[in-house]
Amino acid sequence: MADAPARRPRGRLRRGLSALRTRVTPGSVRARATLAACTVVAVALTVASLAMLSLLRADLRGNAEASARVQAGTVVKLAMGGRLGKVVPLGYDTDFVQVVNGKGVVVAASQNIAGRPALPLVPNPVVEVPGLKPFGIEARQQITSVVTETPEGPVIIRTGVSLMAADDAVHTTALTLVVGCPLLLLTVALVTWRVTGRALRPVEAIRSEVAAIGEQELHRRVPVPRGEDEITRLARTMNGMLDRLDLAGRRQRQFIADASHELRSPIAVLRTQLEVALGHPDPQVRVELVEGALQDAERLQDLAADLLFLARLDAGPAARPDDPVELAELVRAAARGRDVTLDLDREALVPGHRLWLTRLVTNLLDNAERHARTEVLVGLRVDRTTGWAVLEVHNDGEPLAPADRERIFERFTRLDDARSRDAGGAGLGLPIARDIAQHHGGTLTVVDAPTGATFRVRLPVLTAQAGSR
Repeated sequence: MADAPARRPRGRLRRGLSALRTRVTPGSVRARATLAACTVVAVALTVASLAMLSLLRADLRGNAEASARVQAGTVVKLAMGGRLGKVVPLGYDTDFVQVVNGKGVVVAASQNIAGRPALPLVPNPVVEVPGLKPFGIEARQQITSVVTETPEGPVIIRTGVSLMAADDAVHTTALTLVVGCPLLLLTVALVTWRVTGRALRPVEAIRSEVAAIGEQELHRRVPVPRGEDEITRLARTMNGMLDRLDLAGRRQRQFIADASHELRSPIAVLRTQLEVALGHPDPQVRVELVEGALQDAERLQDLAADLLFLARLDAGPAARPDDPVELAELVRAAARGRDVTLDLDREALVPGHRLWLTRLVTNLLDNAERHARTEVLVGLRVDRTTGWAVLEVHNDGEPLAPADRERIFERFTRLDDARSRDAGGAGLGLPIARDIAQHHGGTLTVVDAPTGATFRVRLPVLTAQAGSR
């Protein structure tokens, strides 16, 4: 017992490590979102950095070349006017100036390279440091060469502008990008990780709650986050599905309980009759008891058939049956041998399952005969405007209260509990009839009537018949 408190932190630690492993799993949505964001930002930063360095280098070299050309233009004016001396003054940002005649002799130069031989001819306008070190120039140079005429003949004017400031600027910018881009990428990763985790936290809560819901805990619901985003709609949809599952489970349990109750009574009566018949000395009494047991067995058989039929309806095919059925002919066949009055259209062709529709009509007629006082009326008409066949079964018995018009379609429901099972049935006829009507895309309702009760069935007719006149 003393070790129990020590185990709790370990359990919490294990759960925390498990949750952490779940969050950092490479295949998780959070990890994939973070990796995708980092990849996109990394590619964008790389392309932008390279483009920026290239533009910066080109711009600084362009400025250096412009300065060199300005200096060269100044020297050209002096040379053309014959005012060029041995020493050429340097302009702003210019490193050197050298003027060479056609024989390769230096005729003028800036103070820093005065007295030195002619610079070597280079094809590249940008000269690296080692090529100019003998002349005392330590930085890369942007060199511009201009040929002009002077009173003494043609000369070549070479001007150089240092690229040290440009190189330093490019180097500093590159260093800043090398340090700043990873920091920015890390910031994007952290922000994406946190934001994605916060966004997916309700999803994890929903998953955990659904995983914890067992068969006996369908009353539980997943938490619904605030807002009107996709996760909120997912939680509401999940709760709606749990509502339907809970309702289906409760209906199934109620159905099993009702079926057990309905089966228990006739089985007990049947057993009692057989036990009494087995021990009774009078043969005539034994025959009567066996006949009663046979009737109870028939009722059990009918009840089992009804239960099996309901199970087939509940697990029926998704596709709606579409065999053409002549409803008027079917009603006449079901009413044969019964004391009912018929008022039927000559043709009422509906798509459906003939045996199931026969069961629907038979159940309605049985119910009407059970409750009628003197007569049962059956009417059938086709409303070609709306495309519906309307079947009405009326009995002149006791009227149904408005509060009972839906309750009678619940399974195993009897409005008159004092009525015997022989007369009242098991309370499955009307629920089966409504399920059949709904399975065929129709409805079964109780409508107002001056006397008694009227059951109305609406079924869609075949398209060809609905469009005919």
